[in-house]
Amino acid sequence: MILHEFFSYELLRVIWWGLLGVLLIGFALTDGFDMGTAALMPFVGKTDVERRVIINTVGPVWEGNQVWFVLGGGAIFAAWPPLYAVSFSGFYLAMFVVLAAFIVRPVAFKYRSKKDDPVWRTRWDRALFISGAVPALLFGVAVGNVIQGVPFHFTDDLHTVYEGAWYAKFIGLLDPFSILAGVVSLAMLLMHGGAWLAIKTEGAVQERARRYGAQAALVAVIAYALAGVWMAFGIEGFRITGDYATGGPSNPLHFEVARTASWLSAYTDRPWIAIAPALGLLGGLGAFLGLRAGRGGLAFLSSNLSILGVIASVGLTMFPFIMPSSSDPRSSLTVWNSSSSHLTLFIMLVSTVIFMPMIMAYTAWVYKVLWGRVTETDVTENSHTAY
Repeated sequence: MILHEFFSYELLRVIWWGLLGVLLIGFALTDGFDMGTAALMPFVGKTDVERRVIINTVGPVWEGNQVWFVLGGGAIFAAWPPLYAVSFSGFYLAMFVVLAAFIVRPVAFKYRSKKDDPVWRTRWDRALFISGAVPALLFGVAVGNVIQGVPFHFTDDLHTVYEGAWYAKFIGLLDPFSILAGVVSLAMLLMHGGAWLAIKTEGAVQERARRYGAQAALVAVIAYALAGVWMAFGIEGFRITGDYATGGPSNPLHFEVARTASWLSAYTDRPWIAIAPALGLLGGLGAFLGLRAGRGGLAFLSSNLSILGVIASVGLTMFPFIMPSSSDPRSSLTVWNSSSSHLTLFIMLVSTVIFMPMIMAYTAWVYKVLWGRVTETDVTENSHTAY
């Protein structure tokens, strides 16, 4: 009870905002190279054996990596219920497409090698490509929409109303800035997948992965820089006006919110957060140079740092907003008005402190055991155990 009182409601909200970011970054770092590898496969693997090599670099770990996605969704549901309700209903069609792609992936992994038929395997290879490229693109599109504000509002009894026709919930997401954000996300994960293949393969597959990964890294850096300039001069931000209580009740209509000239005013208030976009840009350049120079380890480390910086820059720039409303700014969801109760956040934190180290230790052990390059000999001589 004393410990519960030590963690104030305000502190727990900030901790869970940070943990949500950790889960999203963990998902992007792990399942990100799975998606990037799948999206690169048609370009990097020219023969059936080469494509099997690519598949076997992620085959043993992709299921564990995808758990981060489930953890992220669970954390949103438990720690930020209004955010879960608004995002999963407002982005319903886009989320359905992402989940359909994720469902296709395990089926493709399991069924691809069931028949030694080129047509059969080509179809499943296309399915794997879709399962990697489509979610990578749509995750960025979703972030682009959140940055601009999502057209929803709450009624007086906190019923959520999403503006526009049902088809606008998908087609309406594809505005120019959100498409640019999607390009950033897709290129970033292609870079990550190329760096992963650079350290997990050899020969022709490795050379092609390095080439396409370097190109993707360059596109990611340029697109990310353009998105930053667009945010500075072309997109209005949000700010809380008047007095507000950071430890007050979770009522989205409790605060007054107004539009501001730019999201980048946050860097005037908190200059230290500039480290995040700097890390995103420098990490991408490091991945580009590492892939070009044939230094796979440097490229993969830099790719991880770039992803960390890009995702962190979004969260830090928008803080304390989590999902602003473009149609009714007062309905915007923030760290201070959309969390679960004080007790719920505390119990979740205790559970996380106990179980998260165990999960991360087991994950590290799995990667250690499965570390090493995948060769053509491995997949041809172990046809019954390899994908």
